[in-house]
Amino acid sequence: MIHAYKYLISIVFFLTCLSSAAFSFDGPLQINNLYPIFLHADQPYLEKADMENSMSFSLSHSSTYTVEESRDWVISLDMEITELSFRYKRIIKNLIEFDLDVPVLVFSEGFMDGFLEDYHDAFGFPDYGRKDRPNNDFLYEVRRDGKLIIRGQSGTRLGDIRLAVKKPLMSAADYKLSIKGDLELPVSSAKKGYSNGSIDAGISLLFDKSISGSTMTYWNLGAVFPGDVKGHENLDLRNYINGGVALETELSKNLDLVIQLHGQSDIYPDTEISAVDGRAFFIAFGGRYYSNGRNYELSLTEDLNTSGSPDFIINFTYKHLL
Repeated sequence: MIHAYKYLISIVFFLTCLSSAAFSFDGPLQINNLYPIFLHADQPYLEKADMENSMSFSLSHSSTYTVEESRDWVISLDMEITELSFRYKRIIKNLIEFDLDVPVLVFSEGFMDGFLEDYHDAFGFPDYGRKDRPNNDFLYEVRRDGKLIIRGQSGTRLGDIRLAVKKPLMSAADYKLSIKGDLELPVSSAKKGYSNGSIDAGISLLFDKSISGSTMTYWNLGAVFPGDVKGHENLDLRNYINGGVALETELSKNLDLVIQLHGQSDIYPDTEISAVDGRAFFIAFGGRYYSNGRNYELSLTEDLNTSGSPDFIINFTYKHLL
């Protein structure tokens, strides 16, 4: 499957050489990692270095199945998560960009287990033990040394709110470089899995580089310093690094294609559970339609390493430039 991704990316690069028309670029796909035990650890999303004034709404839906235990840990995640996120960006005195990100999280038993079972059977993919549990049955529990840390509850609540500032550093005709810092503020329940109950911080470098008049690449590299999970018992999270690259290319006058790769190092202490301890890598494919200062984005994200990320994420984003 990875060879197929490489082949598709090669095709995209070839197609971009066929056009050199001027094009307005909007940046990477607006998705982040919705893996349940990581999503409250200031999960970044790839973005462009260029500043903008905008308001957007993103609707993401994901499915996760990790029901495993080791000598010291029991991690049970069988659930679907829907996130509705409001994002606001404002340029202040042409010096910095202020960002506000307010998510609403819906934890549920979901409706896709039957479809995923048929999908795995049809293509011979492993189901990670999904058949051992009833379909569409909610389970979210984390224990260490027999002590309960998180017992998630289905429902709808605010997620942690993120405040960020982006500052341009360098620019030229074909590239831009910026730095961004953010704080994520806890506003919900860590015991029920909607927050970690602590302030998180992150910093990243953002680099935009054009390939032609119809193709732009985006490069992000950052570090996140999450606070402790203040659940039924406290849990120290690791500082982690993250990075990614996105390619945006014009397909027609009002339509473009975006492909991106994103990865991050491990966040939990060693659990001896591969689905949690491994580095997370995922790939996203999406299309974006532009119309009168608005754009509509649809994408699909899949995990590449079967570790630290949902089985898939479907995302729809509406953005209005202010």
